[in-house]
Amino acid sequence: MPTTQIFYASSLYGAATLSAAIDSGCFPAADRRLLLVANNATTPETSPSLDTMPGFERLRGRFDGVISWNEAISPFHPGGWSPRPDDGPLWERYLRMLWDLGDDRIELAVESIQVAPALAIAQLFPDAALDVYADGLMSYGPTRSKIDPLVGERVRTLFHLDLVPGLKPLLLSEFGARPQVVATEAFVKVVAELSDGVEETPAQAAVGEGAALLLGQYLAALGIITPAEEEALHVRMVQGAVALGHRRIVFKPHPTAPASWTRTLEREAVALDAELTVLDRPVLAEVLYRQLRPALVAGCFSTALFTASTFYGIPVARVGTEPLLDRLTPYQNSNRIPLTVVDALVPDLAEGEAGTPKAADEELTGLLSAVGFAMQPQIRSDLRPAAERYLGGSLNGRTWRYFKRRRLTVLGLPGGIPVPRHAAVRRVARKARRLKKLALG
Repeated sequence: MPTTQIFYASSLYGAATLSAAIDSGCFPAADRRLLLVANNATTPETSPSLDTMPGFERLRGRFDGVISWNEAISPFHPGGWSPRPDDGPLWERYLRMLWDLGDDRIELAVESIQVAPALAIAQLFPDAALDVYADGLMSYGPTRSKIDPLVGERVRTLFHLDLVPGLKPLLLSEFGARPQVVATEAFVKVVAELSDGVEETPAQAAVGEGAALLLGQYLAALGIITPAEEEALHVRMVQGAVALGHRRIVFKPHPTAPASWTRTLEREAVALDAELTVLDRPVLAEVLYRQLRPALVAGCFSTALFTASTFYGIPVARVGTEPLLDRLTPYQNSNRIPLTVVDALVPDLAEGEAGTPKAADEELTGLLSAVGFAMQPQIRSDLRPAAERYLGGSLNGRTWRYFKRRRLTVLGLPGGIPVPRHAAVRRVARKARRLKKLALG
Protein backbone atom coordinates (compact mmCIF):
# COMPACT_ATOMS: atom_id res chain seq x y z
CA MET A 1 0.00 0.00 0.00
CA PRO A 2 1.48 3.42 -0.94
CA THR A 3 2.41 5.80 1.88
CA THR A 4 1.71 9.53 1.77
CA GLN A 5 3.26 11.81 4.39
CA ILE A 6 1.40 15.04 5.14
CA PHE A 7 3.40 17.79 6.86
CA TYR A 8 1.32 20.57 8.39
CA ALA A 9 2.82 24.05 8.89
CA SER A 10 1.37 27.48 9.65
CA SER A 11 4.59 29.53 9.57
CA LEU A 12 7.76 29.78 7.54
CA TYR A 13 9.69 28.90 10.71
CA GLY A 14 7.67 25.69 10.96
CA ALA A 15 8.25 24.86 7.29
CA ALA A 16 11.98 25.46 7.76
CA THR A 17 12.02 23.16 10.80
CA LEU A 18 10.21 20.44 8.84
CA SER A 19 12.63 20.84 5.95
CA ALA A 20 15.58 20.45 8.30
CA ALA A 21 13.97 17.36 9.85
CA ILE A 22 13.50 15.83 6.39
CA ASP A 23 17.11 16.62 5.47
CA SER A 24 18.24 15.02 8.74
CA GLY A 25 16.51 11.75 7.92
CA CYS A 26 14.00 12.11 10.76
CA PHE A 27 11.18 10.74 8.62
CA PRO A 28 11.16 7.39 6.81
CA ALA A 29 10.91 7.19 3.04
CA ALA A 30 7.45 7.65 1.53
CA ASP A 31 5.83 7.43 -1.88
CA ARG A 32 4.65 11.03 -1.65
CA ARG A 33 5.20 14.03 0.63
CA LEU A 34 2.68 16.86 0.83
CA LEU A 35 3.05 20.17 2.66
CA LEU A 36 -0.28 21.26 4.15
CA VAL A 37 -0.24 25.00 4.85
CA ALA A 38 -2.67 26.92 7.04
CA ASN A 39 -3.02 30.65 7.48
CA ASN A 40 -4.18 31.15 11.09
CA ALA A 41 -4.15 34.95 11.04
CA THR A 42 -7.26 36.65 12.41
CA THR A 43 -8.09 37.76 8.87
CA PRO A 44 -6.34 35.27 6.55
CA GLU A 45 -7.54 37.13 3.46
CA THR A 46 -5.32 40.10 4.32
CA SER A 47 -2.25 38.18 5.56
CA PRO A 48 0.26 36.33 3.39
CA SER A 49 0.28 32.55 3.54
CA LEU A 50 3.67 30.98 4.25
CA ASP A 51 3.91 29.55 0.71
CA THR A 52 3.82 33.09 -0.71
CA MET A 53 6.57 34.47 1.54
CA PRO A 54 10.03 35.39 0.25
CA GLY A 55 12.34 32.38 0.17
CA PHE A 56 9.68 29.67 0.37
CA GLU A 57 10.40 28.48 -3.17
CA ARG A 58 13.75 27.21 -1.89
CA LEU A 59 11.86 24.77 0.38
CA ARG A 60 9.19 23.66 -2.09
CA GLY A 61 11.37 21.03 -3.74
CA ARG A 62 11.32 18.82 -0.64
CA PHE A 63 7.62 18.19 -1.16
CA ASP A 64 5.66 16.62 -4.00
CA GLY A 65 2.89 19.13 -3.57
CA VAL A 66 1.60 22.04 -1.49
CA ILE A 67 -2.04 21.97 -0.37
CA SER A 68 -4.12 24.48 1.58
CA TRP A 69 -6.09 23.77 4.74
CA ASN A 70 -7.89 27.12 4.43
CA GLU A 71 -9.22 26.14 1.02
CA ALA A 72 -10.18 22.65 2.18
CA ILE A 73 -12.41 23.85 5.04
CA SER A 74 -13.60 27.18 3.58
CA PRO A 75 -15.49 29.21 4.73
CA PHE A 76 -14.50 28.10 8.25
CA HIS A 77 -11.50 29.67 10.02
CA PRO A 78 -8.60 27.24 10.65
CA GLY A 79 -8.13 28.35 14.24
CA GLY A 80 -11.76 27.97 15.24
CA TRP A 81 -13.04 24.92 13.39
CA SER A 82 -13.04 21.27 14.42
CA PRO A 83 -15.14 18.47 12.96
CA ARG A 84 -18.11 17.10 14.84
CA PRO A 85 -17.31 13.52 15.94
CA ASP A 86 -19.99 11.96 13.76
CA ASP A 87 -18.74 13.86 10.71
CA GLY A 88 -15.15 12.56 10.91
CA PRO A 89 -15.49 9.70 8.36
CA LEU A 90 -17.27 12.00 5.91
CA TRP A 91 -14.51 14.61 6.16
CA GLU A 92 -11.79 11.98 5.74
CA ARG A 93 -13.41 10.71 2.53
CA TYR A 94 -13.72 14.29 1.30
CA LEU A 95 -10.05 15.11 2.00
CA ARG A 96 -8.83 11.88 0.42
CA MET A 97 -10.75 12.80 -2.73
CA LEU A 98 -9.69 16.48 -2.66
CA TRP A 99 -6.00 15.69 -2.20
CA ASP A 100 -5.98 12.57 -4.38
CA LEU A 101 -4.94 10.32 -1.48
CA GLY A 102 -6.93 7.27 -2.55
CA ASP A 103 -6.44 4.42 -0.06
CA ASP A 104 -2.85 5.45 0.78
CA ARG A 105 -1.45 4.83 4.22
CA ILE A 106 -1.20 8.30 5.84
CA GLU A 107 1.56 9.58 8.11
CA LEU A 108 1.14 13.00 9.73
CA ALA A 109 3.65 15.49 11.11
CA VAL A 110 2.02 18.47 12.82
CA GLU A 111 2.76 21.36 15.16
CA SER A 112 0.74 22.46 18.22
CA ILE A 113 -1.20 19.20 18.43
CA GLN A 114 -3.35 20.41 21.35
CA VAL A 115 -5.26 23.00 19.27
CA ALA A 116 -6.89 23.39 15.88
CA PRO A 117 -6.02 23.03 13.10
CA ALA A 118 -3.41 20.38 14.04
CA LEU A 119 -5.82 18.59 16.37
CA ALA A 120 -8.56 18.60 13.74
CA ILE A 121 -6.20 17.17 11.12
CA ALA A 122 -5.14 14.38 13.49
CA GLN A 123 -8.79 13.58 14.28
CA LEU A 124 -9.76 13.37 10.61
CA PHE A 125 -7.13 10.72 9.90
CA PRO A 126 -7.65 8.44 12.94
CA ASP A 127 -5.52 5.60 11.57
CA ALA A 128 -2.55 7.77 10.62
CA ALA A 129 0.80 7.48 12.37
CA LEU A 130 1.48 10.79 14.10
CA ASP A 131 4.62 12.82 14.80
CA VAL A 132 4.84 16.31 16.29
CA TYR A 133 7.49 18.96 15.74
CA ALA A 134 8.04 21.56 18.43
CA ASP A 135 7.01 25.20 18.32
CA GLY A 136 10.17 26.81 19.67
CA LEU A 137 10.71 27.28 23.40
CA MET A 138 7.18 26.10 24.23
CA SER A 139 8.37 22.52 23.78
CA TYR A 140 10.16 22.79 27.13
CA GLY A 141 6.82 23.23 28.88
CA PRO A 142 3.94 20.85 29.56
CA THR A 143 1.17 20.14 27.09
CA ARG A 144 -1.15 23.10 27.60
CA SER A 145 -4.44 21.18 27.56
CA LYS A 146 -5.61 17.62 27.99
CA ILE A 147 -5.53 15.72 24.72
CA ASP A 148 -7.85 12.88 23.82
CA PRO A 149 -5.84 9.65 24.30
CA LEU A 150 -7.07 8.53 20.86
CA VAL A 151 -4.83 11.31 19.51
CA GLY A 152 -2.12 11.63 22.16
CA GLU A 153 -1.23 7.95 22.31
CA ARG A 154 -0.62 7.94 18.55
CA VAL A 155 2.24 10.45 18.86
CA ARG A 156 5.48 8.59 18.24
CA THR A 157 8.14 11.29 18.25
CA LEU A 158 8.55 14.94 19.25
CA PHE A 159 11.06 16.56 16.91
CA HIS A 160 12.63 19.74 18.24
CA LEU A 161 15.52 22.08 17.60
CA ASP A 162 18.24 21.99 20.26
CA LEU A 163 17.60 25.58 21.33
CA VAL A 164 18.81 25.06 24.90
CA PRO A 165 21.40 22.28 24.72
CA GLY A 166 20.98 19.76 27.50
CA LEU A 167 17.38 20.69 28.29
CA LYS A 168 14.75 17.99 27.68
CA PRO A 169 11.25 18.92 26.47
CA LEU A 170 8.22 18.25 28.69
CA LEU A 171 5.75 18.50 25.81
CA LEU A 172 3.74 15.29 25.26
CA SER A 173 5.94 13.20 27.53
CA GLU A 174 2.78 12.12 29.39
CA PHE A 175 2.08 9.96 26.32
CA GLY A 176 5.63 8.63 26.10
CA ALA A 177 6.46 10.65 22.97
CA ARG A 178 10.17 10.24 22.25
CA PRO A 179 12.03 13.57 21.94
CA GLN A 180 14.46 13.72 19.02
CA VAL A 181 16.71 16.64 18.14
CA VAL A 182 16.62 18.04 14.61
CA ALA A 183 20.23 18.54 13.58
CA THR A 184 21.36 22.13 14.07
CA GLU A 185 23.52 21.94 10.95
CA ALA A 186 20.49 20.98 8.87
CA PHE A 187 18.43 23.91 10.17
CA VAL A 188 21.26 26.38 9.54
CA LYS A 189 21.60 24.99 6.01
CA VAL A 190 17.87 25.45 5.37
CA VAL A 191 18.05 29.05 6.62
CA ALA A 192 20.97 29.62 4.25
CA GLU A 193 18.78 28.42 1.38
CA LEU A 194 15.97 30.73 2.47
CA SER A 195 18.40 33.62 2.75
CA ASP A 196 19.68 33.02 -0.77
CA GLY A 197 16.09 33.27 -1.99
CA VAL A 198 15.42 36.61 -0.26
CA GLU A 199 16.83 39.70 -1.92
CA GLU A 200 18.20 42.35 0.38
CA THR A 201 16.29 45.61 0.31
CA PRO A 202 18.11 48.92 -0.19
CA ALA A 203 17.44 49.65 3.48
CA GLN A 204 19.18 46.43 4.53
CA ALA A 205 22.12 47.12 2.27
CA ALA A 206 22.45 50.59 3.77
CA VAL A 207 22.56 49.20 7.30
CA GLY A 208 25.51 46.92 6.63
CA GLU A 209 26.85 44.47 9.19
CA GLY A 210 27.25 44.87 12.95
CA ALA A 211 24.01 46.69 13.84
CA ALA A 212 21.81 45.86 16.84
CA LEU A 213 18.69 43.92 15.83
CA LEU A 214 15.57 44.39 17.98
CA LEU A 215 12.72 41.86 17.78
CA GLY A 216 9.08 42.87 18.23
CA GLN A 217 6.51 40.23 19.27
CA TYR A 218 3.20 42.18 19.50
CA LEU A 219 2.39 40.94 23.00
CA ALA A 220 -0.55 43.35 23.21
CA ALA A 221 -2.41 41.20 20.68
CA LEU A 222 -2.14 38.29 23.12
CA GLY A 223 -3.63 40.39 25.89
CA ILE A 224 -0.46 40.15 27.99
CA ILE A 225 0.23 43.89 28.11
CA THR A 226 -1.43 46.99 26.69
CA PRO A 227 -0.38 48.56 23.37
CA ALA A 228 1.08 51.54 25.25
CA GLU A 229 3.13 49.23 27.49
CA GLU A 230 4.48 47.30 24.53
CA GLU A 231 5.39 50.52 22.75
CA ALA A 232 7.30 51.55 25.89
CA LEU A 233 8.99 48.12 25.90
CA HIS A 234 10.31 48.71 22.40
CA VAL A 235 11.55 52.15 23.43
CA ARG A 236 13.52 50.51 26.28
CA MET A 237 15.07 48.16 23.72
CA VAL A 238 16.35 51.14 21.75
CA GLN A 239 17.60 52.86 24.89
CA GLY A 240 19.35 49.71 26.09
CA ALA A 241 21.06 49.10 22.76
CA VAL A 242 22.32 52.69 22.62
CA ALA A 243 23.56 52.42 26.21
CA LEU A 244 25.71 49.46 25.10
CA GLY A 245 27.28 51.65 22.41
CA HIS A 246 25.20 50.71 19.36
CA ARG A 247 24.41 53.60 17.05
CA ARG A 248 22.97 51.60 14.14
CA ILE A 249 19.75 49.86 15.17
CA VAL A 250 17.39 47.67 13.17
CA PHE A 251 13.86 47.00 14.41
CA LYS A 252 11.92 43.98 13.11
CA PRO A 253 8.28 44.58 14.08
CA HIS A 254 5.67 41.88 14.29
CA PRO A 255 3.81 41.79 10.95
CA THR A 256 0.51 42.87 12.56
CA ALA A 257 1.90 45.54 14.90
CA PRO A 258 0.63 49.13 14.48
CA ALA A 259 2.72 51.38 12.23
CA SER A 260 2.54 54.15 14.84
CA TRP A 261 4.93 52.22 17.07
CA THR A 262 7.77 52.54 14.57
CA ARG A 263 7.29 56.31 14.43
CA THR A 264 7.70 56.48 18.21
CA LEU A 265 10.92 54.48 17.95
CA GLU A 266 12.21 56.72 15.19
CA ARG A 267 11.70 59.79 17.39
CA GLU A 268 13.48 58.08 20.28
CA ALA A 269 16.42 57.10 18.06
CA VAL A 270 16.78 60.70 16.85
CA ALA A 271 16.77 61.93 20.44
CA LEU A 272 19.54 59.44 21.28
CA ASP A 273 21.59 60.31 18.17
CA ALA A 274 21.13 56.80 16.77
CA GLU A 275 20.18 55.60 13.28
CA LEU A 276 17.05 53.41 13.22
CA THR A 277 16.00 51.20 10.31
CA VAL A 278 12.64 49.40 10.36
CA LEU A 279 12.43 46.14 8.40
CA ASP A 280 8.80 45.10 8.09
CA ARG A 281 9.20 42.37 5.47
CA PRO A 282 7.75 38.92 6.33
CA VAL A 283 11.10 37.13 6.60
CA LEU A 284 12.51 34.95 9.35
CA ALA A 285 14.69 36.58 11.96
CA GLU A 286 17.24 33.85 11.18
CA VAL A 287 17.44 35.07 7.59
CA LEU A 288 18.31 38.53 8.90
CA TYR A 289 21.03 36.98 11.08
CA ARG A 290 22.73 35.78 7.90
CA GLN A 291 22.14 38.90 5.87
CA LEU A 292 22.82 41.59 8.50
CA ARG A 293 25.24 39.70 10.76
CA PRO A 294 24.11 41.80 13.75
CA ALA A 295 26.36 42.47 16.72
CA LEU A 296 23.40 42.14 19.12
CA VAL A 297 19.91 40.64 19.10
CA ALA A 298 17.51 41.90 21.77
CA GLY A 299 13.90 41.02 22.48
CA CYS A 300 11.47 39.99 25.16
CA PHE A 301 11.02 36.20 25.18
CA SER A 302 11.23 35.28 21.52
CA THR A 303 12.55 31.86 20.49
CA ALA A 304 14.71 33.79 18.02
CA LEU A 305 16.94 34.92 20.91
CA PHE A 306 18.13 31.34 21.26
CA THR A 307 18.51 30.63 17.57
CA ALA A 308 20.66 33.78 17.42
CA SER A 309 22.93 32.68 20.23
CA THR A 310 22.96 28.89 19.92
CA PHE A 311 23.01 28.60 16.12
CA TYR A 312 24.80 31.79 15.04
CA GLY A 313 26.90 32.84 18.03
CA ILE A 314 25.35 36.32 18.22
CA PRO A 315 25.25 38.10 21.62
CA VAL A 316 21.70 38.42 22.95
CA ALA A 317 19.81 40.35 25.63
CA ARG A 318 16.30 40.32 27.08
CA VAL A 319 14.01 43.22 27.96
CA GLY A 320 10.97 43.37 30.26
CA THR A 321 10.65 39.71 31.26
CA GLU A 322 10.35 40.16 35.03
CA PRO A 323 7.22 42.36 34.98
CA LEU A 324 5.63 40.03 32.43
CA LEU A 325 6.11 37.05 34.73
CA ASP A 326 3.89 38.83 37.22
CA ARG A 327 1.35 40.00 34.65
CA LEU A 328 0.92 36.77 32.69
CA THR A 329 -2.49 35.22 33.34
CA PRO A 330 -3.75 32.64 33.92
CA TYR A 331 -0.79 30.93 35.51
CA GLN A 332 -1.06 28.06 33.02
CA ASN A 333 -0.62 30.41 30.05
CA SER A 334 1.66 28.50 27.66
CA ASN A 335 3.88 31.58 27.19
CA ARG A 336 5.05 31.13 30.80
CA ILE A 337 7.70 28.55 29.91
CA PRO A 338 9.39 30.57 27.11
CA LEU A 339 9.25 33.61 29.39
CA THR A 340 10.79 31.66 32.27
CA VAL A 341 13.57 30.17 30.13
CA VAL A 342 14.55 33.55 28.69
CA ASP A 343 14.39 35.31 32.07
CA ALA A 344 16.47 32.61 33.74
CA LEU A 345 19.19 32.31 31.08
CA VAL A 346 19.49 35.43 28.91
CA PRO A 347 21.40 38.58 30.04
CA ASP A 348 19.27 41.60 31.01
CA LEU A 349 19.63 44.59 28.68
CA ALA A 350 18.28 46.94 31.38
CA GLU A 351 21.33 46.10 33.49
CA GLY A 352 23.69 46.84 30.61
CA GLU A 353 24.26 43.16 29.88
CA ALA A 354 24.45 41.17 26.67
CA GLY A 355 26.18 37.98 25.66
CA THR A 356 25.68 34.22 25.72
CA PRO A 357 22.79 32.68 27.70
CA LYS A 358 23.67 30.60 30.74
CA ALA A 359 23.95 26.87 30.13
CA ALA A 360 21.13 24.54 31.12
CA ASP A 361 21.78 22.72 34.39
CA GLU A 362 19.96 20.80 37.11
CA GLU A 363 18.74 24.07 38.61
CA LEU A 364 16.96 25.00 35.36
CA THR A 365 15.52 21.49 34.99
CA GLY A 366 14.19 21.69 38.54
CA LEU A 367 12.74 25.14 37.94
CA LEU A 368 10.90 24.07 34.78
CA SER A 369 9.63 20.90 36.45
CA ALA A 370 8.19 23.01 39.27
CA VAL A 371 6.68 25.60 36.94
CA GLY A 372 5.41 22.85 34.64
CA PHE A 373 3.64 21.06 37.49
CA ALA A 374 2.17 24.31 38.81
CA MET A 375 0.86 25.04 35.30
CA GLN A 376 -0.64 21.62 34.61
CA PRO A 377 -0.94 19.59 37.84
CA GLN A 378 -3.49 17.18 36.39
CA ILE A 379 -1.73 16.51 33.10
CA ARG A 380 1.73 16.23 34.73
CA SER A 381 0.95 14.88 38.20
CA ASP A 382 4.18 12.87 37.95
CA LEU A 383 6.15 16.13 38.36
CA ARG A 384 4.87 16.80 41.90
CA PRO A 385 7.89 15.21 43.69
CA ALA A 386 10.32 17.24 41.54
CA ALA A 387 8.29 20.40 42.18
CA GLU A 388 8.30 19.80 45.94
CA ARG A 389 12.08 19.24 45.95
CA TYR A 390 12.75 22.42 44.01
CA LEU A 391 10.36 24.62 45.97
CA GLY A 392 11.54 23.18 49.26
CA GLY A 393 15.15 24.15 48.61
CA SER A 394 15.37 26.82 45.93
CA LEU A 395 12.75 29.50 46.66
CA ASN A 396 14.52 32.80 47.23
CA GLY A 397 14.36 36.46 46.27
CA ARG A 398 15.35 35.63 42.71
CA THR A 399 13.19 32.55 42.04
CA TRP A 400 9.94 33.76 43.65
CA ARG A 401 9.22 35.69 40.44
CA TYR A 402 8.39 32.40 38.70
CA PHE A 403 5.60 31.43 41.08
CA LYS A 404 2.38 32.75 42.63
CA ARG A 405 1.83 32.15 46.35
CA ARG A 406 -1.85 31.57 45.77
CA ARG A 407 -1.09 28.92 43.15
CA LEU A 408 1.32 27.14 45.48
CA THR A 409 -1.26 27.29 48.25
CA VAL A 410 -4.00 25.75 46.13
CA LEU A 411 -1.68 22.93 45.08
CA GLY A 412 -0.36 22.34 48.60
CA LEU A 413 3.23 23.04 47.57
CA PRO A 414 6.13 24.48 49.59
CA GLY A 415 5.92 28.27 49.59
CA GLY A 416 2.15 28.31 49.84
CA ILE A 417 0.23 29.53 52.88
CA PRO A 418 -0.39 26.66 55.31
CA VAL A 419 -4.09 25.78 55.27
CA PRO A 420 -5.62 24.81 58.66
CA ARG A 421 -6.82 21.23 58.67
CA HIS A 422 -9.67 21.61 61.14
CA ALA A 423 -12.97 22.14 59.26
CA ALA A 424 -14.25 24.81 61.69
CA VAL A 425 -11.03 26.81 61.35
CA ARG A 426 -11.25 26.62 57.55
CA ARG A 427 -14.84 27.92 57.65
CA VAL A 428 -13.78 30.88 59.80
CA ALA A 429 -10.91 31.62 57.41
CA ARG A 430 -13.22 31.54 54.38
CA LYS A 431 -15.70 33.85 56.13
CA ALA A 432 -12.90 36.27 57.01
CA ARG A 433 -11.78 36.37 53.37
CA ARG A 434 -15.33 37.09 52.21
CA LEU A 435 -15.72 39.91 54.74
CA LYS A 436 -12.39 41.38 53.62
CA LYS A 437 -13.51 41.40 50.01
CA LEU A 438 -16.77 43.12 50.96
CA ALA A 439 -14.90 45.74 52.97
CA LEU A 440 -12.59 46.46 50.03
CA GLY A 441 -15.33 47.01 47.72
